[in-house]
Amino acid sequence: MTKSILDSRPLFELGAEIHVAATAEEIYSTVSDMKRHAEWSTELRDGEWISGEPGKVGSVFRGENFRADDVVSWAPLIRGVWHTKSEVVATEPGRAFRWKIHSKTGEPQELVWSFEIEPQEDGCRLSQTFRMGWASPGIHEITKNMDEDDKRKFIADWTEKMKRDVASTLERIKSIVEKA
Repeated sequence: MTKSILDSRPLFELGAEIHVAATAEEIYSTVSDMKRHAEWSTELRDGEWISGEPGKVGSVFRGENFRADDVVSWAPLIRGVWHTKSEVVATEPGRAFRWKIHSKTGEPQELVWSFEIEPQEDGCRLSQTFRMGWASPGIHEITKNMDEDDKRKFIADWTEKMKRDVASTLERIKSIVEKA
């Protein structure tokens, strides 16, 4: 029996980086404010802190997202408005900010987004990574009626979408931080 793509570990691990002409502190104060993520995210539109304090490990942010019909249009994805809960899992001022997405039932998943900041001579290198260690309940739901070829196609298409999203996010953050 052939191993399913959904058994891959990690299922997703991707990222990108960009140079930003700003201090590590300026970049960190921007990317660690989850409410501001709506300024550059391809899907997040708004949100609120539902527990804890902004920028504190363990705090949870409820995001309101919107996904257009043309995003991996052939797959049975959530379209229109949908919500996420994100738990802050690491805060290293001037260096790193990470959050983990919760499942629909509220459990933290092995799905982590990160911003890493590395000071350089004329600014900083800002990188963003997305890692899903194992297929989330959402991925299983999306692919439950797919054969293995379609599952592999979905993972490939979703990886390409995520790569574009991360690159776009970094360009937007660069623009926002450098204009400030």
